[in-house]
Amino acid sequence: MSLNSPLEISRALMAALSTQMFRYYEDRIPQGASVLVVSNHRSFMDALILMAALSSPIRFACHHYMGQVPVMREIVIGQFGCFPLEETQNRQQSFFSQSQMLLQSRQMVGVFPEGTEPMVKFTQPNQMGEFQRGFAHLALRADVQDLAILPIAIASLEEVNTNGFPLRFLSVFDPSEPLFKQAGWHPLVIYRRVAVLIGRPYWITPQQQKKYHGRQARTAVADLTEHCHGEISNLLRQGCY
Repeated sequence: MSLNSPLEISRALMAALSTQMFRYYEDRIPQGASVLVVSNHRSFMDALILMAALSSPIRFACHHYMGQVPVMREIVIGQFGCFPLEETQNRQQSFFSQSQMLLQSRQMVGVFPEGTEPMVKFTQPNQMGEFQRGFAHLALRADVQDLAILPIAIASLEEVNTNGFPLRFLSVFDPSEPLFKQAGWHPLVIYRRVAVLIGRPYWITPQQQKKYHGRQARTAVADLTEHCHGEISNLLRQGCY
């Protein structure tokens, strides 16, 4: 494997930051399938952690601004293979089309359904916000066979918290994001010891897709979203205590 691969870079950065990772339930990782990884999100390290835990590159959807900021663009997109979403008005369609193409080619796709907020507001390790439902719509409408949703909890056991840069600095690159208009600093959470707990995969069936394309679309999306949120929440409590 090339030393320039996302997986090798992830492992090297974790070693440089002296991060110890403990992995649980690795037998739940689907084999020979398309996998949509869904996880909680508090740190810039989360993508690194998940790739190292699954021993596989993961193509993460990332905020539009990451494709605009010099240096960050080269690292996040150029080195790690993340794909930035488009500006607000085209964001959803951009996410669907890019993710489906990657899943069809059997690449792992990763999403953080809590969105940007937990990255710009410091939260406790055992806290988790509400999930946005875009990933559930993707899973139920994507033309992908053998698709598994893999919920994963990242539980911080020991960490260092510091300030990165002023939030208003990011508004230069994405003026449409209201979170970047507030005062304060972008927090940086650096894990020293972290547990990664892999949940039970949720397989998308033709029956669920039929339900989604019929009159029960809202119920199908809500059920999938709540299942993943509940699974990760339970694993997070297990990991943090």
